[in-house]
Amino acid sequence: MPDRALSTPLDDSFERYLQDKGKGRGGDGGNYRRNAARELERFAEWAAGDRGADDWTGIVPDDVDREPTFNDLEERVFREYARHLGGDRGLKQNTVQTYYRYISAWCGWCVNEGYLEAHYAQRASAMAPLPEDDGRKPGDQQAWTSEQRHALTRHVDEQAREAIEAYTTLPEDTDPLDKQRARYGALKATRDRALVFVLAYTAVRVGELLRDPNDPRRRGVRWEDLSLDDGSMDVYRKKQQWDAASLPDPVISPLRSYRQLMDPPTERWPVFSTFDQRTLAELVREELAERGERPEAIAERRAEYARDLLLALDEDIRPPSITTDGARSILQRLSEAAEIDIAHPKHDYLAPHGGRRGMGEVLVRAFGYTVAARYLDNSEEMVRERYSHIEAGELGDVATEALEEIDTLT
Repeated sequence: MPDRALSTPLDDSFERYLQDKGKGRGGDGGNYRRNAARELERFAEWAAGDRGADDWTGIVPDDVDREPTFNDLEERVFREYARHLGGDRGLKQNTVQTYYRYISAWCGWCVNEGYLEAHYAQRASAMAPLPEDDGRKPGDQQAWTSEQRHALTRHVDEQAREAIEAYTTLPEDTDPLDKQRARYGALKATRDRALVFVLAYTAVRVGELLRDPNDPRRRGVRWEDLSLDDGSMDVYRKKQQWDAASLPDPVISPLRSYRQLMDPPTERWPVFSTFDQRTLAELVREELAERGERPEAIAERRAEYARDLLLALDEDIRPPSITTDGARSILQRLSEAAEIDIAHPKHDYLAPHGGRRGMGEVLVRAFGYTVAARYLDNSEEMVRERYSHIEAGELGDVATEALEEIDTLT
C-alpha cells in the first residue's frame, strides 16, 4: 500500500465516502449520509483525543504532534472504540451496534479505496466489546392499537367537521378577514384529518409521503400523484422507484373534503403543504418580489389576507410539503389533544411509523403474511420477521388447544 495513503488524515476520506453513500445528484442527500457524517465526526474527535475518558489522549502516539492518519488505524483502535461506545454513556444495546456499523461500513469502503490494508472493524477481536444486538431498531416498535387508531381518527374527524361548519355557516356580512380566518382553521383541521387517516390506513412510510430535506427526490406527494376515483397514490418507494400505493375507502372522503376546501390552483401543489407562517411569509415575499412587485405593494397585498397561505393559494405560490419532522410535531399535538393513552418507552405520542406498523398487524391477522407483504411493500420474509410475535401467539394457541385435548383424553 502506498505510504501516501497511510499518511492521509482520516477526515480527508469522509467527503468522498459520504458522496458515494449519499442520494440524489452529487450524493448530497439522504438520511444515511447525514447519520454517517455525524458518527464519522464523532469517531474523528475520539481518535484525536477530544472524546472519551479524562485520560484518553487519542490514537496518535503521545510523542507525536499531528492529527490521526490511516497509519494509526489497526484492530486495537476499533476494539477501543467499540468499548468507548458501549461505556457508561447510557446508549441502548442496539444503538451502540448501529453507531459502530456506520464506522465499520466506512472502514470497509477504505479498504476498497486503498486507504487500509484490512477491514479491521469487522474482526472478532475488534467487535468483542460490543453488546449483543437485541434485534430491535431504535423507535421502530410502536404500533397503533385499534383503540388508539379509532381515538385519533375520531378526534381529528370531529375537529374537521366543527371547523368546516364554523366556516360554511358564517353570516354573509362577516368581515372578510374573519371569514379568511375561519377558512384557514378549516383548512388546517382538514389537512390534519387527511394526514392522520392516510398514516393510519395506507401503511405508506412517512418518508414516502412527505418531504425529506435530506433527499431532494422526496418532495412530498402532490395532488397530481393521487387518483381518488381509482383509490391509488403514486409514491417514491424506499426501493428508489415510483410505485402505486392503495388508498382504502376510509381515506378517500377526508382527502376529497380537504381538496374541495383547498381548491389548489394546480395539480402540482403538495397535498400536505406546510402551514408554517414564517416559511410562508418568506416564500410569498420572495415570489412576489421576483414577479416585480415593490416591498410596499407586497406589504399591502399581504395585509389583505389573514394568513399568507391564503394569499399563496390565490397567487399560485406553491409552498413546500411538510417534512417528516413536521408530521411528528403534528401527531404530538393531536395525540395530546385527543388525550390518548400511550404506554411506550420511546414515544409519548402516536408516532408516524406506528400507524404503518399497526396496519401491518391488522393485515397479518386478517389475511396472512403474503397479502400483508404486498400491501406494506416489503418482502414476505421481512414481514414474517417483523410480525413474528403474531405467529408465535397463534402457535401458542395451538399448543394450548393440544394440551387441553390431551387432558380431556387422560
